[in-house]
Amino acid sequence: MTTPVCTRAGTTQFTAYVRTKGPTLLRTARSLTPNAADAEDLLQTALTKTYLAWDRIDDHRALDGYVRRTLVNTRTSQWRKRKVDEFSTDELPEPAGAATPDLTEQQAQRDALLRAIARLPPRQRAMVVLRYYEDMSEAQTAEAMGVSIGTVKSAVSRALGKLRDDPELELCVA
Repeated sequence: MTTPVCTRAGTTQFTAYVRTKGPTLLRTARSLTPNAADAEDLLQTALTKTYLAWDRIDDHRALDGYVRRTLVNTRTSQWRKRKVDEFSTDELPEPAGAATPDLTEQQAQRDALLRAIARLPPRQRAMVVLRYYEDMSEAQTAEAMGVSIGTVKSAVSRALGKLRDDPELELCVA
């Protein structure tokens, strides 16, 4: 027995629905599972189930509830079927020297860096942001700022020097 598939009009409606509601549904899926990749898989599975049932759904105004219920039911089924891959052992699998990163310290370093960048002159700050946060080349940065490549190179070099000498960042590196 084959599963009926959406009609052409149904496919168009389904595509429009997913484009409109996809981000909202993904947020719902992310609230159901801690892993972002698992949330995407969960949403994909729920949307596949919804697509297969599209022509059988009488009230398309109730689709949000239908898809959310499908998300919850699918997640519950996955949770019930999960395998436990933990085994007790006398030896720890982690190497002795491997320390987990301190997320609080990493956030403090990011905050200190952002404050240091905020203290740069506006033009240098813009060039640093374009070069390193937006990952633009020197030529792209020069074009975006309306200056020469040499100006970008020298301004970024001076900005990096100021950041290296920033006392707040010295505490983060030590």
